[in-house]
Amino acid sequence: MSGLFSLAWASLLNRKGSVLLTILAVALSVALFLGVEKARNGAREGFENTISGTHLIVGAPTGSVNLLLYSVFRMGNATAEVSWAAYRRIAERPDVAWAVPLSLGDSHRGYRVVGTSTEYFERYKYAGGQSLEIAEGEIFDDLFDAVIGAEVARQLNYTIGTPLILAHGLGTADFGAGHDNRPFRVSGILKPTGTPVDRSVHVSLEAITAIHVGWESGARNPLADSIPEEMIRSFDLTPRTVTAILVGLERPGTILTTRREINTNRQEPLMAIIPGESLRELWGVTAIAERALLAVSAFVIAVGLVSILTSILTSLNERRREMSILRATGARPRHIFSLLVLEAGLVGFIGAALGILTIFAVFAAVAPVLQARFGVALGSAGPGMLELQVLGAVTAAALVIGAVPAFAAMRRSLADGLSIRL
Repeated sequence: MSGLFSLAWASLLNRKGSVLLTILAVALSVALFLGVEKARNGAREGFENTISGTHLIVGAPTGSVNLLLYSVFRMGNATAEVSWAAYRRIAERPDVAWAVPLSLGDSHRGYRVVGTSTEYFERYKYAGGQSLEIAEGEIFDDLFDAVIGAEVARQLNYTIGTPLILAHGLGTADFGAGHDNRPFRVSGILKPTGTPVDRSVHVSLEAITAIHVGWESGARNPLADSIPEEMIRSFDLTPRTVTAILVGLERPGTILTTRREINTNRQEPLMAIIPGESLRELWGVTAIAERALLAVSAFVIAVGLVSILTSILTSLNERRREMSILRATGARPRHIFSLLVLEAGLVGFIGAALGILTIFAVFAAVAPVLQARFGVALGSAGPGMLELQVLGAVTAAALVIGAVPAFAAMRRSLADGLSIRL
């Protein structure tokens, strides 16, 4: 067997030009398939790790996926707000252990601003129950303090005490709608979490109310600039509305009852969703696209395997003398058959292995960026069961495909003997 392997290896080296192209085709197809699969699983893992320990999310009536996206993942916008009175009623329910309000809608240089309470830093959990931790500084204490995520600090090169100005609305620029009359300062920087928290600027709910003094009409009133900061601080800065509420229950077993009672509340239309359930709904929406991508990737692998068949078939005519010489030196038809099948298997194995190494090299380079910017984890550093299955499947398929030209070569070697008909 070792002799046959050596002969197959020498034969491949003798045709290294076409063989390398075939290996490259297989490697790229395997890399594409694994890239799609790992990105899909990584996206799901990243989304599922973003929030844990929150039993319900409450907002204005809208789609459950939309409520989940804008309240947790900072994607999209709320269609309406929840009154402060509704928040208080939910927080005071006997079956509610805690309720954390969120106020969204402003931004800072393209990063979302989250107005909330200090309880947010205690209650918000991610990745199976991990808590938010301060890397530098402290949670906001003054009205115009801000706690920023790790990505905000890194990208904008902010440190403790750095001044920042919030913008009214979303976007990378203020477009004349900035709250420059009420500047903030960085009081704390959070440790990296790999979630949207890293790309958020957190301020108090009272601060959100303070910077919108003079914006009651929806546009900035220049007269508001003349109001001294001391007077602003003396105002009742209790917010009138919030965007969403994160809710933790005393007993998780009451989650369905509590959700139904909130959703059927007659005092104000509200929607309560279960984060995990809404995530499954989101995966249901994207399932068709995921299956289509996997199907395309599988077809690409099939094309790569066909290239092995094409490469060997096109070389058969040139190798008739080689086959005849092997027969003359004692090789049997089954040896000719095994030789070509082994060549195909080697090309498939090397191509698949190279594809796996390629995708791990690419992901090693982009994983930190994706983890920090989008919260997408791309899996472990080493090969897992999926990679081993792909390697085995591609190698086995190459061996099977190699049987076609191998059978043709075996029949030709029997007919040709030492006489080569060209």
